[in-house]
Amino acid sequence: MSKKKNMPPKPKMNLKGVKRLLGYFFRDYPVATVVVAICIILSAAIGALPSIYIKTITAYIEEGLALGFPAIKGKLIKTIFIMILLYLLALIASFTQAQIMARVTQGFLHKMRSRMFNKMQKLPISFFDQRNDGDIMSYYTNDIDTLRMLVSQSVPHLFNSVLTMTVLICVMLYYSIPLMLVMVFGIILMTITTKKIGGNSAKYFIKQQHSLAKVEGYIEEMMHGQKVVKAFCHEDETQEGFDKLNKAFCEDSTTANKYGNIFGPIMMNIGNLLYVLEAFVGGILVTSAGRIPNISIELLVSTGSIVGALSVPVVASYLGMVKQFTGSVNQVSQQINSVAMAMAGAERVFALLDEEEEPDNGNVTLVNCREENGKLVEVEEHTGMWAWKVPMTDEEFEQLKQAEGTEGSLYTVNGRTALVEVRGDVRFDSVDFGYVPDKQVLYDVSLFAKPGQKIAFVGATGAGKTTITNLINRFYDIADGKIRYDGININRIKKADLRRSLGVVLQDVNLFTGTVMENIRYGRLDATDEECIEAAKLANADSFISRLPNGYYTELSGAGANLSQGQRQLLSIARAAVADPPVMILDEATSSIDTRTESLVQKGMDALMHGRTVFVIAHRLSTIMNSDAIMVLDHGHIIERGNHDDLIEQKGKYYQLYTGSFEEND
Repeated sequence: MSKKKNMPPKPKMNLKGVKRLLGYFFRDYPVATVVVAICIILSAAIGALPSIYIKTITAYIEEGLALGFPAIKGKLIKTIFIMILLYLLALIASFTQAQIMARVTQGFLHKMRSRMFNKMQKLPISFFDQRNDGDIMSYYTNDIDTLRMLVSQSVPHLFNSVLTMTVLICVMLYYSIPLMLVMVFGIILMTITTKKIGGNSAKYFIKQQHSLAKVEGYIEEMMHGQKVVKAFCHEDETQEGFDKLNKAFCEDSTTANKYGNIFGPIMMNIGNLLYVLEAFVGGILVTSAGRIPNISIELLVSTGSIVGALSVPVVASYLGMVKQFTGSVNQVSQQINSVAMAMAGAERVFALLDEEEEPDNGNVTLVNCREENGKLVEVEEHTGMWAWKVPMTDEEFEQLKQAEGTEGSLYTVNGRTALVEVRGDVRFDSVDFGYVPDKQVLYDVSLFAKPGQKIAFVGATGAGKTTITNLINRFYDIADGKIRYDGININRIKKADLRRSLGVVLQDVNLFTGTVMENIRYGRLDATDEECIEAAKLANADSFISRLPNGYYTELSGAGANLSQGQRQLLSIARAAVADPPVMILDEATSSIDTRTESLVQKGMDALMHGRTVFVIAHRLSTIMNSDAIMVLDHGHIIERGNHDDLIEQKGKYYQLYTGSFEEND
């Protein structure tokens, strides 16, 4: 295989993201965009006037030398006065543009961040599984900052410079076609330089932006796992990993800035060379009047002949325009790096906004209800009783009543809508699943949990225990088979409503910045303080909360770093308790709690599980001995099922785990 095939792909310049970004900007601020464009046009048009007026003023001076200063005094003062007025107009236009851009740029970035965050709420869990937190944070920091530079500075400057150059080219063409031919040579030289050096600069600035995201992702990951790094003495390996990424970032940044830093001086010197050439050619045309004629549109307009002599005022004006033109080119070259980084930032931002959202075609919703005269009635207030609101035909309703697992449920039919009592009857029917298409994780899994039952899953790491609970939540969709909840295929239930009916206590606890009360209320945002305190008591968390400096109003930060792991877990259990869901999923819920704390919390857990369907992933087998059914998984297959006594009698895998004191986690 050739070396070329092994080389990493070159970063590509793609203006589509920038064009799309500007489209968003115009859509969000159409009036402001038009006003800013008008201000830039005025500023650019007036900015080209000094060079033009040099011709007029020089002509007046020639006339004054011949006829005396009093003869031109009035005309000269009038010209200068007009220039002052025009400059004041340009100042007002520039000031207006700056004020508008200062306001709308921050507003636009605010809207873009809101779009990104709103999009993230709709993305599947797999998106976050495949990316580290630092890389995601880079969207909101570095990438957004490149867009700020583009919108607030680069685009206005580029627009202004391009308009100025366009006006100057038209005027120069009007004054002298031979001098314009020299200018064309300079423009071609500048274009080639921009394509070669500016193009390489832009490519490496794009690459630099991606390298920076990798560095930030690594730093965030290492800071989050700093205790683990120190516990295993991995400081040297961590430093080595950082140095590798940091070196790659340094190399990309150095290469980008190398091209970027030489680009401006080269363009400036091309401009100086062009200035000298124009002065040389202009001097020849002036001193060789009659022998080497000047060709211009101005002559055609004023004399009717396109051929004539080139005057000193025209050359003086022309040299001023050349200087101004090359200055505008330098301004453009200075913005190329910002545009390049913005292209990389826009590419990443729009890649996020274009991510496929988590599909949700469900039409069954979860509602509060109460029983009146043997029928369910939908209500607004929280009653602790729930129902599925199912749009259906009469035929579908009859099929639902006959479905397995719905016996004893309450039904209310109103037209084409049925209210079905949420009881927590969950059934898997021949379920196959794999996180990626070619690697299956679960094979033909069938199980049921009747209302109020406690179902436990045990097995080796990677057996599929957590995967089953992920499927109940519909964090992932199954490849084959069916999962029914109270007789309803969970694909028909809206995901938000499905997850609202499930209480989850995970091994890794996530607490948020805020008070203890607010973290408990996260389980149900409309819960009262009294309900939150009652939930904490149920989880046996009230005792340690009362000893905190401000009790339930103690501020937590840093994911509750000032609490022990066991205390954080107790708050997580209290959060699930206040949600009061019909089904609970406990994924290693007591794994971080010591034996003494576990005995205290077990009573609260039992009270929490009372009357609910509970799925438990066991860390300590002693905590699941009272389960109604225990499922033993091995490589995605359920190999044993039954209660504790039955499985002990079978003397199979569970017996080996129990008597061998194995502690399993997933």
